[in-house]
Amino acid sequence: MMRKAWKELDLEGGGLQSLNARLAREMRRRPVAYGAWILFPLGLHRFYLREPVGGGLYVLLTAAALALLVGGPAWWWAVPVAALAIGGGADLIWIDRRVTGYNKELRKRLFLRKGHRPPQDYRGRYTSDADAERELDDYRAIKERERAGHPGAVAADDGEQDTQGRRRAPSFNEQEAMLRQMRRGNTDRDR
Repeated sequence: MMRKAWKELDLEGGGLQSLNARLAREMRRRPVAYGAWILFPLGLHRFYLREPVGGGLYVLLTAAALALLVGGPAWWWAVPVAALAIGGGADLIWIDRRVTGYNKELRKRLFLRKGHRPPQDYRGRYTSDADAERELDDYRAIKERERAGHPGAVAADDGEQDTQGRRRAPSFNEQEAMLRQMRRGNTDRDR
C-alpha cells in the first residue's frame, strides 16, 4: 500500500524519465560552483547557484575597487577588496551548503504538487555509508525472497520505522541507488 504523500507526486505528465532528465539538467554541482568561485570578484559562483543579489554585490564591489584604484585616494580601494576577500572566503563554506539546499528544494519543487509537503520520512539522501549498506543488505534480502517465490514484508529490525512502528520501505531514489550499488558489486566480483 502506497502512503498518501507518495501518491501526491506530480510527474507533470512527462513520466519519470522525463522528470529525472529535467532534474539532472537543473541540479547544481559542486565542482562547477567551486570552479566559478575562482573568479569570485565577478560573482559567477553566486549567479550559478541562483543567488543573483549576492552575485550583483560582488560585481558592485569589484567595480568600486577598480574605480577607487584609478581615481580615489591612495588606500580606499582596499576597503572593497577586503570585503571581496572576506566574502570569497566565506563562500568557500557557503557553496557546499547552498548546493545541497538548492538541489533538495529542486527535488521537492519538481516532485511535489504545489501546497503539498514531502513525506514524513523524506531525507533527500543517505545520512551515512552505514545506513546505505544496511538498506542495501535489506533490499537484497527482499529481492532474494521474491526471486525464490516468497514475497512479503521483512520483519522489523532495529532499522528505521514509521510512526506506526512498521519498518520504513526505501524510497524510489534509494532503491535506484541500491540497484546501482548491487550492479557495481556484481561487476567487481566478475573481474
